[in-house]
Amino acid sequence: MRRSELDFILSKMLESQQEVSDLNFTVDKPLQVESFGELVPVPLDPPLERLTPFQTEMIALNLIGGNRRLTEDLLRTGSCDASYTLSNKARFRVNVFSQRANYSIVLRKLNTQIPTMEDLCMPDIFQEVSKEKTGLILVTGATGSGKTTTLAALLNEINEDKSIHIITLEDPVEYVHPQKKATFNQRELGIDFNSFASGLRAALRQAPKVILVGEMRDRETVEIGMTAAETGHLVLATLHTIDAGQTINRIVGMFETEEQEQVRVRLADTLRWIVSQRLAPRMGGGRTALLEIMGSNLRTKESVQLGESEGKTFYEIIEASYTFGWRTFDHAALEAFEQGLITEETAMLYCTKRSVVARGIDNVKKKRGDSTSDVSNLRMKSIQESKKAGAPPIPTTLKLK
Repeated sequence: MRRSELDFILSKMLESQQEVSDLNFTVDKPLQVESFGELVPVPLDPPLERLTPFQTEMIALNLIGGNRRLTEDLLRTGSCDASYTLSNKARFRVNVFSQRANYSIVLRKLNTQIPTMEDLCMPDIFQEVSKEKTGLILVTGATGSGKTTTLAALLNEINEDKSIHIITLEDPVEYVHPQKKATFNQRELGIDFNSFASGLRAALRQAPKVILVGEMRDRETVEIGMTAAETGHLVLATLHTIDAGQTINRIVGMFETEEQEQVRVRLADTLRWIVSQRLAPRMGGGRTALLEIMGSNLRTKESVQLGESEGKTFYEIIEASYTFGWRTFDHAALEAFEQGLITEETAMLYCTKRSVVARGIDNVKKKRGDSTSDVSNLRMKSIQESKKAGAPPIPTTLKLK
C-alpha cells in the first residue's frame, strides 16, 4: 500500500460522517469511524466488508513510516504511539496495538484550532484557574473526555495575557499554539524526549514559568511534578481518574506506605485545582462536558493531608463551596438538565449520587410545571366499592372511651 492510497482511505473516512473523532481499523470488521460517541461503518466503492490481518498490518506499517523506535516499541510492548498528518486536512494521534496476533489501529483526530474559554462554555471560575502562578493543576477524566482541549484553552488564556516561557511535554503534540504574548516550546515524546520524567527533569533547567505534562503516568513523573510546583513553577497535568477523591488516592497510591504521609503533606501544599470531566450526549446530537471543580482551601488541605473522614469528604467540601464556583458532577448534571442540554436519563447516568440528582430533577420539573410522577387518575374508593371488594368497612364515627 502506498501513502497516497492510505491518504485516500483516511480522507473518505473523515468525509463519511459529521464530527468524526476516531478512525478504527480492526480485523474482521469494516472501516469504522466514531461519530458522537458511536462507531459507524464506512462504505467504500468497491465495498470492503471485512479487514484482513494483512490489510491492517500494511496500514500500521504505513502509519509508523519505518520509524525504528516505534517498530521496536510495537514488537517489545505490543503497542506504540505515533502522530500522522493527512496533507492539509487533519492531524491524528495514532495507536497501533496487537490483539490475537493481529494488528489493530485507532487514529484520534486532533483539532487544529485552539479553543477559547468562550468556545467551550467554561464556567466563570476558570478565569481564576488561569491566573494561578505556582502549584499543581490537574485535569482528570477517562480517555476521550476532553482533557487536552481544556488544557489547550487554559494555555491559550495564559498566552493572551502573560509574557512568560511555557514548555509542553506531549504525546503527541495535539494543539500547536501560536507565539502570541507567551513564548511556547512544545516537545513531543519519542522525538524530543524519551519519557515524561526525563522531559520534566530537563524542563526544570529550561527556565519556564508554566510546564504542561501530557500525562502523569508513574511515580517518578508525579514526584518531579510536585518538586517543580514547590520551586515556583505552575504545572498542568492530566490523570486518568474519574473525580477529585480518586485523583488524590491515585497519586498517593503510587508511593510506598512509609512515604505516603510526606506525599500528602507535599500535595496539600502544592495542589491548586482539580478539574474532572465527563462527556455526556447532548440532546439533538453532539456531546456536552460535565465538570467537577475543586479548588484549594483549609478544608481541602486538611482532607488531602489526613485523608477523607465522615463529614470531610471531598464531595461534601465541594458541595459546601458551590457559591464560590466549585461544583460536583451532580451540580453539573442538574444545570445541564435545567438548561435542556441533556435528558433526565443522561443526568442520572453521569451523576455521582443518583438520589441527590433525582430530587433535584423533581424540583426542576416542579418549576417548569411538569409532572413528577407517572401515577395518574388517583381517587378514593366509595363505601359501596369497598364492600364489593371485600374490604373491611370504613368507620364513619370515632368513639372515645
